[in-house]
Amino acid sequence: MSLEEYKGVYVFAQQIDNHISEITYELMGKAIDLAKDLNTEVVAVLCGSDIKNKVFHLEEHGADKIILIDDPELKEYRTEPYAHALSEVINKFKPDVFLIGATAIGRDLAPRVCARVHTGLTADCTLLEVGDFPLNAIPGKEDQQKHNQLLMTRPAFGGNTIATIACPDFRPQMATVRPGVMTRSPKIVGRTCELIEFNPGFTPDNKYVEILEVVRETVKTVDIQKAKILVAGGRGVGSAENFELLKELADALGGEVACSRAAVDNGWMPKELQVGQTGKTVRPSVYFAIGISGAIQHVSGMEESDLIIAINKDETAPIFDVADYGIVGDLNKIVPLLTKGILEAKNFEEED
Repeated sequence: MSLEEYKGVYVFAQQIDNHISEITYELMGKAIDLAKDLNTEVVAVLCGSDIKNKVFHLEEHGADKIILIDDPELKEYRTEPYAHALSEVINKFKPDVFLIGATAIGRDLAPRVCARVHTGLTADCTLLEVGDFPLNAIPGKEDQQKHNQLLMTRPAFGGNTIATIACPDFRPQMATVRPGVMTRSPKIVGRTCELIEFNPGFTPDNKYVEILEVVRETVKTVDIQKAKILVAGGRGVGSAENFELLKELADALGGEVACSRAAVDNGWMPKELQVGQTGKTVRPSVYFAIGISGAIQHVSGMEESDLIIAINKDETAPIFDVADYGIVGDLNKIVPLLTKGILEAKNFEEED
């Protein structure tokens, strides 16, 4: 394998029902940064059926090139045709870096693609940057240190440590990235780029799954990843009933309620509202951590919030290490007072 042949930062532009997923724009934002460091281009790979009319979204969000694979076999996501499509893109166009969202689709697709093209995969990354590998040159072997490598960081050992991984000897360097951890690429209306229509051909075999029916799930919970204000509760809240206090505070602020894993494990809150390593990664403008101790598994999902306010009766709780403001005390007394104060301030403004 000649590594010099591999160029460009490629992004799998995930779409569902011909709507491009939010994770695509987050990956585009990171791809733009990586491409600047590597002095290369950003290429989006869009797969689907009758999907050409969505190309302009990727143009406006920073793609220098778009590889479009438009085929009826790609109408709904199925492992075999999608893995075939991406593998053939890699074989033909030879990307240096290939990013895929760590979604249900991405976690199924990425390992199958990397196995077909004989490269490595770092899953569930929370940080990507360009640097040297090894990170520190080995004395006497400085000439063996490789530059301009993709350094892929992810939680390891249940979130108790952080591992930085590189793939120096094979290409592409592949990573899946957790939704919500990267900054969305800016939109530039009217921007254009090169469109490459590519189709490797699809011959169904005994590995192709036949979709008989698609049943849409009605989601009753909000998408906490889009919320600007989150009021999150943990084990310290004490009960499902006490989450009503948090709901009242969230309503007063115009925000949403979220929770830690402990609240889900105790049956107080649904899994869809969980923040953390095994939940969702969020970046709201304001994040209230109420009755949450601050274990690294939870912090990894919310530490990029613009403003973090912690309320906990334990003054030594680790959550205070990442909080911008901390209140030590009984949440059952503090939260209602906060809610009352916010509502009074709102009423004063309306009267004024």
